[in-house]
Amino acid sequence: MKTFLAILSILLFSVPVTAGEMFPPVTVEVPAGLFLVGSDRQEKEYGYWLDEQAYGHSVTRQNKWYENEVARQPVDLPGFHISKTPVTNAQYAAFIAATGHPAPTVDQVTWQSYGLIHPYERTLKFQWLEGRPPKGRADHPVVLISHKSAEAYVRWLSRETGDKWRLPTAAEWEKAARGTNGNAFPWGSKFAPDKLNSHDNGPFETTAVGQYETGASPFGMLDAAGQVF
Repeated sequence: MKTFLAILSILLFSVPVTAGEMFPPVTVEVPAGLFLVGSDRQEKEYGYWLDEQAYGHSVTRQNKWYENEVARQPVDLPGFHISKTPVTNAQYAAFIAATGHPAPTVDQVTWQSYGLIHPYERTLKFQWLEGRPPKGRADHPVVLISHKSAEAYVRWLSRETGDKWRLPTAAEWEKAARGTNGNAFPWGSKFAPDKLNSHDNGPFETTAVGQYETGASPFGMLDAAGQVF
């Protein structure tokens, strides 16, 4: 039996048909073999520099956000399938409706514990009401869910489909997102603000998944950069 991996956005922070209508999620194949994982000093410095250009401050550098990334090295992985885009609100809503699992939310204390620069008030428009996602966001990625809830979703998806679904490991996600050659971004190693949903071009907001086809990874995964964090 094949193993299918689902991408979910764990915090606030990737088709010709509406993503919310896809059940189960559409997947792309990532073949077995070696790839370069991790970052070297040059790539970390590039990341800090991009943040400083986009945000006008050095918070990510001061807080050493990229220092815990593993050193660049080759890793060999078996082949797998992974969802083409992040799981949408509509897809996750089917799980909520079927199981009664608590809807996505976050309280102020938990949010502040993440150590992010963004104030809690920015999360409010992403909060679900009465078990339903915010209006007009059915095909946006689901956000504000815990790792425990993400695991519950893939267990439910496995029961519903008869296939084995699980969350990707960090290495699996990284290979699907950047390819085998250690690209800094899904499309290559030079930042391109037109290939992703980022702060640079706006709207400083989630958008419907799958809109940035030119930003696809070498394996066809979408929204691997930008969109959510």
